[in-house]
Order: sequence, then C-alpha cells, then structure tokens
Amino acid sequence: MKKEVDNEMEDELRPEYDFAGMKEGSKGKYVERYRQGTRLVLLDPDVAQAFPNDEAVNAALRMLIQSSTKS
Repeated sequence: MKKEVDNEMEDELRPEYDFAGMKEGSKGKYVERYRQGTRLVLLDPDVAQAFPNDEAVNAALRMLIQSSTKS
C-alpha cells in the first residue's frame, strides 16, 4: 500500500518578497573567482575591530610575512 504524498506547499512567504520582477540567475557568475582559488578567512570579532577593510588585513599580513622571513 502506497502512502499518498501531499505535494501542496503552504505559502508562508511574506508579501514583501515579490519575485515577479527578478531576472533569472546567471550561470557561471563567480567562476573566475572560483578559478583564482579565493579563500575566505573568518576573523574573530576582536581581531576584526583592528582592521577597517580587507586591504588593511592583507597589508598587515604581508608585513608579518616579511618580518618572519628576514629573521
């Protein structure tokens, strides 16, 4: 005996979400970033407060790398 499957979805989406005007997604939108091997690093909140943006983090890390290789 097979169970009947209820495929009716309850619409719980809020009225402010209107997908009628949305375009279709674009295929391969982030493929170049993926090929570059982008890495995401999550900083702890106390560390993140010390840096205003990603360029500052990269500059600090480069200085640390330079100082550690000179020793």
